[in-house]
Amino acid sequence: MQQYQKPVMVQEQRLKMSPQMFQSIQLMALPLQELTFRIHEELEKNPALELIEDKSLVSLEEYSHEKNEDKDNYFENSSDPGYSSYEGKEASDRKQKFIEGALSRPESLQEHLMSQLLIQHLSTDQFETGELIIHNLDSNGFYQEEPYLLLNEHQQVILPEILDIIHSFDPLGICVKDYKESLLLQADLSFETPDGTITVIENYLPLVKKKDIKELSKKLDLPTKNIDNIIEFIQTLNPYPGRLFSTNPPSYVIPDVMVTIKDGEFFLILNDEEIPVLGISPFFQETQNIKQEKETRQYISNSIRDARWFINSIQLRNRTLLKIATVIVEFQRNFFIKGPKYLQPLTLKNVADEVQVHETTVSRISNAKYMQTEWGIFPIKYFFTNSISGSGSTGSRFSKEGVKAIIKEILEEDNSKKQLSDQKISDLLKLQGIKIARRTVAKYRSELSIDSSFER
Repeated sequence: MQQYQKPVMVQEQRLKMSPQMFQSIQLMALPLQELTFRIHEELEKNPALELIEDKSLVSLEEYSHEKNEDKDNYFENSSDPGYSSYEGKEASDRKQKFIEGALSRPESLQEHLMSQLLIQHLSTDQFETGELIIHNLDSNGFYQEEPYLLLNEHQQVILPEILDIIHSFDPLGICVKDYKESLLLQADLSFETPDGTITVIENYLPLVKKKDIKELSKKLDLPTKNIDNIIEFIQTLNPYPGRLFSTNPPSYVIPDVMVTIKDGEFFLILNDEEIPVLGISPFFQETQNIKQEKETRQYISNSIRDARWFINSIQLRNRTLLKIATVIVEFQRNFFIKGPKYLQPLTLKNVADEVQVHETTVSRISNAKYMQTEWGIFPIKYFFTNSISGSGSTGSRFSKEGVKAIIKEILEEDNSKKQLSDQKISDLLKLQGIKIARRTVAKYRSELSIDSSFER
């Protein structure tokens, strides 16, 4: 029996995303710095798009004209290292050296170690093995992968001798698995290591952290004076030696929205000073009405259409951001008036319902954006926080971030409460109608980067 396949028409719905819609979604998620960069990219790509005003840039001519009386002094302190009105070549050389120093990049851990490896008398195999090991280190100076996994059979044989060489490099304590091995290596290489130090590092670091001298004395059968010397020595060691060469650049935050209170009223200001003002090129608009070849006319038309869509996408981003910020302020009025511990539980759905957009839109536009308030600059996502059920007759609800702020306030209230245990903090929170377990207090305290009562 033969079977035949017959063509059948099936009707189905599919969501097809246009390039313009995809671009709009992308722009929605961009923070200020990246949005500005994206705008300048689009200006270079689309000739129909025109920069009308860029408030983030300062005209050198305008500035020098306003400061005309300080003209000579202005140029004397300019970035031109070759200019000097009266000090001559010596001053120019000093300025050149200063600028070169200011622009120099800090040395990385790998560069520092490689400079020491290069002056060793090594064979090609030894050098290549050492290079592999060095480039396998993370920012702490510890292995990212087990070294044997990166090496061939011959390199695995010579690995121990290469490690001995690198372990002698500055800083001491690198090329190991973790901080404990780093401390052991530093103690082993030092000529001033007190007796018993190795045993303490291997087995009793938690007691060192607590400074439990009596227990350590009992465990090692040593006088308390010796234990004091051991702890004092361990404190001179660096458990993360690679961090001395951290090259991570500092991050700077520019708020997207500012909230101020004046005479009891809230004012929201969108930070559009950083966003260039765009328009359609008059030349392209005029050219559109002139008779052209079909391809040229199509190119002009597409360029103008893309430019308008791009401008509208930026405006939509700004309007949506302002709407979401307005709803957040309405929900979190107590926070803006009284401070972080009055932060209320708030979900993406709460805001999405008010703005009448999807939750993913709220999440996307809140990502990597900041709000400046009377209490500091906060990520917009900070205002979306889970609820913690409160006890008591009012059945009040508290946000997670609000409870963390209360815990911080309890610990900072006065010096006598610096030694409060997590259980005691839990008990004090219950008196305020906040019922959370001791382990939850410990978790929130850790998120606040506050040490335990032992370490405080």
